[in-house]
Amino acid sequence: MTVRIAARRALFAVALPAVLFAVWWFASADSTDFYLPPLSTILQKFPEVWTADRLMSDVVPSLLRLAAGYLLATAVGIALGLAVGSHRVLRDVLEPVLELFRAIPPPVLVPVIMLFAGIGDTMKIIVVASGCVWPILLNTVEGVRAVDEVLGDTCRSYGITGPTRLWHLVLRSASPQILTGMRQALSIGIILMVISEMFASSNGLGFTIVQFQRSFAIPEMWSGVLLLGLLGFLLSLFFRFAENRALAWYHGLRRAQRDS
Repeated sequence: MTVRIAARRALFAVALPAVLFAVWWFASADSTDFYLPPLSTILQKFPEVWTADRLMSDVVPSLLRLAAGYLLATAVGIALGLAVGSHRVLRDVLEPVLELFRAIPPPVLVPVIMLFAGIGDTMKIIVVASGCVWPILLNTVEGVRAVDEVLGDTCRSYGITGPTRLWHLVLRSASPQILTGMRQALSIGIILMVISEMFASSNGLGFTIVQFQRSFAIPEMWSGVLLLGLLGFLLSLFFRFAENRALAWYHGLRRAQRDS
């Protein structure tokens, strides 16, 4: 990728957010609404609210819960997806059950999970994992089912079976689908992280935003929403960077097929 192409992509990435912030700035400049303060007021409060101490006491615990729930969902989703996608009988048995549980909105499960997991970090991690697991699981199943039959026959002919076949053929072929599911799960995880902290918590980003709202500290509350969006944007950038590194072979193959 040339510097010119990278600069153009970076420009496209920041252009729309910059326009939206400009519209927000000018549209709210003369606002006297208590609940919709000017963006300038929110930005003024931002560094006062989100100090280093508050970042350590509220934002870091939220990110650790998100990471734990997301990694748990990734491990469970990929392992179960490989099993379901590789065995037709298992897929026929489990598919109706998976579709049933997938249709249940994860926030509805929060009170249920609280009953057996309490209100500590375990509950929040399970809530995040319960919502993140579905896109990873279903995309892994579809990725495994779409493994090239010719490559599968070739592996069989050369006696490549077991873990070697799983690692070099199945996981490698399904990895674009798996990472697509992980990207979808990341945004779900951020939403569930905030929701779980709103229900029962003594720290965290969701807890802090709710406390600002209940004490009518509206600019501070909006600064928390702004921080949440910023974290989501940065996590998305980090994931895209990791995805491009992991799937460099796949993107190279796609470019070669387009150019041929």
